[in-house]
Amino acid sequence: MKHPLRMPDNCLNWLRNCVAMNMLAILIGMSIPCMAQAGDEWNRFRGPNGSGLVVAGNLPVKLDKASNLMWKRMMPAGHSSPILSGERVFLTAFESDRLLVFCLDQRSGDIIWQWQAQRRHEENWDHRNNPASPSPATDGEHLVVFFPEIGLIAFNMNGEEQWQLPLGPFNNIYGMGASPIIVEDKVILVCDQSVGSYIIAVSKKTGEIAWKTSRPEAKSGHSTPIVYQASSDETQILVPGSFQLVAYALESGKKRWWVNGLSFEMKSTPVMANGVLFINGYGSPMNQPENRVYIDDFETTLAKQDTNRNGSIDKGEMPKQVVSWLFPFVDLDGDSLLAASDWAFLEAVLSNLNGMLAIRLGGEGNMTDSNMLWQYRKSVPQLPSPLLYKDVLYMINDGGITTSFQPESGEVIKQGRLKGAVDQYYASPVAADNKIYMTSRRGKVSVLSLDGQLEVLQVNDLGEQCYATPAIADGRFYIRTVEALYCFGNQEKQ
Repeated sequence: MKHPLRMPDNCLNWLRNCVAMNMLAILIGMSIPCMAQAGDEWNRFRGPNGSGLVVAGNLPVKLDKASNLMWKRMMPAGHSSPILSGERVFLTAFESDRLLVFCLDQRSGDIIWQWQAQRRHEENWDHRNNPASPSPATDGEHLVVFFPEIGLIAFNMNGEEQWQLPLGPFNNIYGMGASPIIVEDKVILVCDQSVGSYIIAVSKKTGEIAWKTSRPEAKSGHSTPIVYQASSDETQILVPGSFQLVAYALESGKKRWWVNGLSFEMKSTPVMANGVLFINGYGSPMNQPENRVYIDDFETTLAKQDTNRNGSIDKGEMPKQVVSWLFPFVDLDGDSLLAASDWAFLEAVLSNLNGMLAIRLGGEGNMTDSNMLWQYRKSVPQLPSPLLYKDVLYMINDGGITTSFQPESGEVIKQGRLKGAVDQYYASPVAADNKIYMTSRRGKVSVLSLDGQLEVLQVNDLGEQCYATPAIADGRFYIRTVEALYCFGNQEKQ
């Protein structure tokens, strides 16, 4: 029997890489959009389809409280981002035992309506998180908010409550952080936690559950999904989670395709253009290639470490090379003991790598081998999401190291810290009007020029801590600090 001619594996891999790079360059250069484009309202976390982009003109470079502050509104605590629609601003907050929703006038900052409710059950909150971290979403007729201590709540534009869907309590070690989105007639929410992760779709009009899909591979996570038009007749929800990017059918919730290789814990929201998605994920310093930690399998570890012979590993029996903070993270059922299933998760966590990934969109089933286009492993963010603007890809990590890339190849254009704004970064970058805005924890807002050279045009110091991602509307820049919501613009001051 004759066998077909077969290339050596190294030649075949080389050919595949060449084809992938050529195809990626073609895809990036095309002008065919994938889904919602910049130009829509800033109606969800990070604006149109989570891109961080919007069509807007006459945006200020200088954010000066004395000269171009349009208005300021003192606000209770919360890390949610301002959402804009129909000349209104929507924001969530908390104060003592109350959860709050605000609707403000975009032009004046006056409160149009306010809603409040008692906190029902108290979640675990990391010091970088709080009960009002998820951002609202709106389609101009419905407003949906997610309070992890209550669930999903919907309003009309006049502030009249339409429905509630109780959810929780959750067991995310840091507290929940993903925001809801509205897609066609559905509200989509991803609830990733230590055990029992799922994605849920409900009717935006009634709150009735359309479908709920289990995500057993996903553990702690905080990524807000984006939308992909896979074909003329199927819209898909793209969800970054533990180890995988997954595409779910909007109508049915079925898992269509996935790509492996993501971090074990995802917090950022992906961006995409012309058939390619970009996502960054960071788990820990141990997930850098040069810092990887290797451990024995569970049975071998029991023989070496299980001194009390109870058939599991407690915190005092952990191998010395594994840092102590990982124990509660991998103790999935919270019983202070690591069983075989917990150990398997720990092994997966330690074998995982941080990275910025470029992934071709689409397919059926496991698309890892064919859809993974390039990977970059240095100075990767944990919290801030990437930004793709004017054919340059940007990321800024939590320590302030900024990197710009050629998106088609992953080649680094430039890397460094922003001059005059060396700080920690929690907010994600946004852009419009040929300006890129990056906001630090201490409230320093750097405005960068285009071309990826990281030239800082202006550093604006608000003098207040900032965790929330800003929002943009035509001529106006909205930014929330821990004290207030600010609106800056170049127009005549109102």
